[in-house]
Amino acid sequence: MRGVCTIEGMFNLGDNVVCPAHGVGEIVGIEQINISGQEQEFYINSIQESGMRVFVPTHGSDSLGLRNVISETEARKVFRILRSKEVAVNDRPWSKRCKRYSQMLKTGSPFDVAQVLRDLLRLKGGKELSFAERRLLNTARTLLVKELALARSTTETRIAQQIDRIFRIKPTRATA
Repeated sequence: MRGVCTIEGMFNLGDNVVCPAHGVGEIVGIEQINISGQEQEFYINSIQESGMRVFVPTHGSDSLGLRNVISETEARKVFRILRSKEVAVNDRPWSKRCKRYSQMLKTGSPFDVAQVLRDLLRLKGGKELSFAERRLLNTARTLLVKELALARSTTETRIAQQIDRIFRIKPTRATA
């Protein structure tokens, strides 16, 4: 499922963006860098989760998957996917399933990420996930929660609670 895109060269300082390999970030700079005698312009994207700075060429940023945070309408579609009874990947054994889920996460599409999260949360309800599946589940959850919080102008905690309610996950108590 695709549909989220941006127009090349349309990001400005302070824009929140999504980088498929790294997640939600903010454009903190636009710089000219000389590479092999060629001046190239780069967006400097500060990733929220890690604080890492990712340099993305302004020319071709769309082909690399750099995009705007989804709209409220697209956020509603993500929640419809999470509530859906479909299963995106039925592959067995778990190693093939993990490979397919990894490919879906790499697309950067919030709709693909939502399918991964939905499938793995359902699977987790019925069996113990492998280490790789748990890692994919955590990655999908983190990516989606951060983007949905921005899209809906709310907190990550509130989005996480909404997802937990969909999958009837009981909140964990903080230990003092």
